[in-house]
Amino acid sequence: MIRSGGCSAGVAVFEPKPLAPEAVPAAMEKAQRYRLLNEPMEAESICRDILRVDPKHREALITLLLALTDQFSDPLADKLGQAREVLERIEGAYDRAYYAGIVCERRGKTAMRGSGPHAGAFAYDFLRQAMDHYERAVAARPDEKHGDPVLRWNTCVRILKQRPEIRPAPDEPAQDMLE
Repeated sequence: MIRSGGCSAGVAVFEPKPLAPEAVPAAMEKAQRYRLLNEPMEAESICRDILRVDPKHREALITLLLALTDQFSDPLADKLGQAREVLERIEGAYDRAYYAGIVCERRGKTAMRGSGPHAGAFAYDFLRQAMDHYERAVAARPDEKHGDPVLRWNTCVRILKQRPEIRPAPDEPAQDMLE
């Protein structure tokens, strides 16, 4: 904030304006569009506005979770921690297991792109956890039409087969990164 005669010593604190309940459907469409345009911060912001109006809005929770996972490559943000918090708010055993798998799979893929000494082991641990979550989702799915967890499990299997550098750390027990 600039005042006459110089700069202010403090920083103005702004608060988000509330979204009208009638604006939620259009806002949800915008959030999904921003995700598709690779603008996850904008999608995240919109979902947070929707959730202020309707804290249990399923589509906003899922889109927020996905927008957070889209930002896993940002080393300065704790998007994994935020994704965990959102995951706890998602209702239903199938959805919770499936989206826990998505979180682990995406975090594993981010680790795959890393170059640190343990990147392969981190990627392996996350991908194996994703597979475990997908297996739980298969067991909890309402019917056979819900094939997404099978498709995601198969993707993880293929990654592990095609990338020999992604393997468990020697003699170290795996630990569920979402717990």
